[in-house]
Amino acid sequence: MSKVSSVLTVAADGDVRIVTLNRPDRLNGVSEELHRRLSEVWRELADDTKARAVVLTGAGRAFSAGGDFDHLLRHHTDPELRERSIRIDRTIQTEMIRFPLPVIAAVNGPAVGLGCSLALACDLVLIAEDAYFADPHVSVGLVAGDGGVTLWPLLTSLLRVKEYLFTGDRIPAAKAVEFGLANRTVPPDDLMREALALAHRLAAQPAEALRATKLALAAVVEQVSRGGMEAALMAERATMTNPDHIRIITDLAARAERRANPPEER
Repeated sequence: MSKVSSVLTVAADGDVRIVTLNRPDRLNGVSEELHRRLSEVWRELADDTKARAVVLTGAGRAFSAGGDFDHLLRHHTDPELRERSIRIDRTIQTEMIRFPLPVIAAVNGPAVGLGCSLALACDLVLIAEDAYFADPHVSVGLVAGDGGVTLWPLLTSLLRVKEYLFTGDRIPAAKAVEFGLANRTVPPDDLMREALALAHRLAAQPAEALRATKLALAAVVEQVSRGGMEAALMAERATMTNPDHIRIITDLAARAERRANPPEER
């Protein structure tokens, strides 16, 4: 079984499903279409009666570099898109929390912004030795509403949460394990093999016991995170039109465009 879209693939390896963010030319940056698909795929997988576990990864050399600049720029002038994006962010977070099957993140490269949140929303996290996490929402003038505020305090100390959300600094793979943001580092060439082996091990566990245990843990996560999630989402929506955010994203997008299309030498 293989389900393909232009931005996301779902493939089968026996009773394991491999979900791949599929915009490698843009470092799997989250476009409007990918954002929408990330809100839909978890319900689709939950309805797959033959699935027992899931691996989430990125195509190419990144897990996900976060928001696509074109998509971010449109938020500055499109209020309907801002409202839709907040609804989708809420859906992604709640669907991943409530998803009944175990999900393993195979973090094959940079996991930034929403990419970082997606990885940390998984049940187990394997990270390539040369990969890293970062959540630079604050650094680009946004509130970390798509999962940083919700997830990080459940995984590591509040002091570390504040340091890395406030600064946006990178967290190398080994530090991520030390901080409790990943289970273990893996040599890059072995990452998918180890992730699939672990997924198949979980898929072989008694299904109802594993599912019920995960859903019970999900109830704890929802109870702890509900207030913070809503506060962060509403604050993120407000900062989408903040002058600091508009200035920073406009400048970053212009720099990226110049790098992609350097002036011809005379």
